Amino acid sequence: HGANTIRNIVQSAIRGGGDAVIIKSYNPPRTTNNWVHKELIIPKENRYVHESDYQTVPKEWLGQSFLNEAEYLKEVNKPAYDHEYLGVANAAGGMVFENVRIREITDEEIYGKPNERGELIGGFDRIMHGLDFGYYPDPAHYTRCYFRAASRELFIYGEVRGWKWGNRRLYDELVKCGLKPSDTLICDSAEPKSIADLREYGAMARGAIKGADSVDYSMKWLQSLRCIIIDNKRAPSTAEEFLSYEYERTKDGDIITGYPDENNHGIDSVRYATNMRWRKRGQ
Repeated sequence: HGANTIRNIVQSAIRGGGDAVIIKSYNPPRTTNNWVHKELIIPKENRYVHESDYQTVPKEWLGQSFLNEAEYLKEVNKPAYDHEYLGVANAAGGMVFENVRIREITDEEIYGKPNERGELIGGFDRIMHGLDFGYYPDPAHYTRCYFRAASRELFIYGEVRGWKWGNRRLYDELVKCGLKPSDTLICDSAEPKSIADLREYGAMARGAIKGADSVDYSMKWLQSLRCIIIDNKRAPSTAEEFLSYEYERTKDGDIITGYPDENNHGIDSVRYATNMRWRKRGQ
């Protein structure tokens, strides 16, 4: 029934022992955004992933009839064959962002590599900061990211997320996360008073410049990038949102045009952080 059920079983099975080996065996679901695939996308140091299909075992284990059926399906319906016999997840399943990559973003990538004189070369410059306001039940969500224009890659490597925080507490948490007075913090312009509060506390906060179809355009801009690289350790909630965000569907299963306005606080904060990038391209 999902990841929660699996976790409950594992927690019960390994309780009270020493070392444990956990083996999970399954046929890959066809949709790429299924929870099983999502678990494997998130790296885990002590996990070994083995993939096998019917071609990796002796033919006599399967029998000629099985092999004939596989070859027939390969001829008449290649996508179905790829999934049913090779385990390929070849149905997008309505995912909005198919260009997300989850991996560690190293300190060397962020801050640069020292040269012979000890000076840092490379690294991320022009860091972008975005904030989506919230209180309860919606959280406030801050995101730190960097856009490499030459390769059209967006790196997301920092977040702050909290519920029931006043603006002063929110500001203090941003400072703890490394926000400096010189950093431009682009916020949801729908809350001018909150922006004014942050400016009074010392943040260089400003509202995102919106306009007609700004949501659609900013989302399409994010979808058009070569890849959105998210460090799941530095920005776990943001990674979860981007991996889970799907188009809505009708009762018949048809995809509805437009972007759902739920479970997207990290996504909105990224849209605000990159506000000047996608607006400039649109102009």
